[in-house]
Amino acid sequence: MTTRFSFDLNATDGAARTGVMHTPRGDIRTPAFMPVGTAATVKAMMPESVAATGADILLGNTYHLMLRPTAERIANLGGLHKFMNWDKPILTDSGGFQVMSLADLRKLTENGVTFKSHIDGSKHMLSPERSMEIQKLLGSDIVMCFDECPALPADRDRIAESMRLSMRWAQRSRDAFGDRPGHALFGIQQGGLEQDFREESAKALINVGFDGYAVGGLAVGEGQEAMFGCLDFATDMLPTDKPRYLMGVGKPDDIVGAVKRGIDMMDCVLPSRSGRTGQGFTRHGVVNMKNARHADDPRPLDEACTCPACRNYSRAYLHHVFKSQEMISGMLLTWHNLHYFQQIMGEMRDAIAAGTFAAWEAGFHAGRAQGDIDPL
Repeated sequence: MTTRFSFDLNATDGAARTGVMHTPRGDIRTPAFMPVGTAATVKAMMPESVAATGADILLGNTYHLMLRPTAERIANLGGLHKFMNWDKPILTDSGGFQVMSLADLRKLTENGVTFKSHIDGSKHMLSPERSMEIQKLLGSDIVMCFDECPALPADRDRIAESMRLSMRWAQRSRDAFGDRPGHALFGIQQGGLEQDFREESAKALINVGFDGYAVGGLAVGEGQEAMFGCLDFATDMLPTDKPRYLMGVGKPDDIVGAVKRGIDMMDCVLPSRSGRTGQGFTRHGVVNMKNARHADDPRPLDEACTCPACRNYSRAYLHHVFKSQEMISGMLLTWHNLHYFQQIMGEMRDAIAAGTFAAWEAGFHAGRAQGDIDPL
């Protein structure tokens, strides 16, 4: 097994790519979707169940874990992998996005961000150096550099100021990370929807040198059309021989559009969050299991799906357990959603390798156009 992080790009079809990231904890097939284990758990799922859906890697959250139970406690207990019983790779975000979106009474300076916890009001500080320290304590396989992510829309001056601060923090993150064989550090491109700022950011990151590169600052309110428009130029600015990660995306059609534009990795809470609220993703669209039309329906949620929810339970049963607020409702539908997302990723990997991605994409959109979609 490898002792270092590396990436093999195996095939391309248009801008779409398929390959493998090699880590000491196992290979990650790309395009890859990472289920989100915010607080050292993918909600409503056992770790072995997440692995059974086809996931090669999970995402953990620096901000939430530093607050509770603390990175130091996790380190003392053997690291995040042992703590949450997940022996495959883990990527941790830097905490920057959550500090900006969740924390109270933030104060941003060149040094970092001071804030009050949304849990108990306790005061904390995150800097590039502290973020690297926390992610090292957690034992992350892929570490994200510390950045600032402004919400969109924002004016050009605000975007430029934030991007350049993030680039200075990227250098500090690189310096603090040091040389850690077997672990990877990814830089994060910023610049909003502005092509010139994205280019400036990409050049700064490449000059520093990272093991992979993320497209940050998207999926923050700009809409799909604007996001795709940005990816049309932003992705090509990043090295072709390193993995490219679009952070916080997304819905199935967002994922397919991102892969079409050269993205290798994505993460999103949507499969699990939607599963807990009764929304099931299928090849025909989103189905709301709380809707009354399912009460007497003996069919599975998706007849083509092989997940346990579809193999063993009817729509009528799923409707019943959601209406009864039984815990199994969110468990079954989360399993289905994660299975469906991983199925999409596997099909895209196969199509890219075969040179048939355009035909696969046309079939994906045609299936969704057939309908079986509930109003949400």
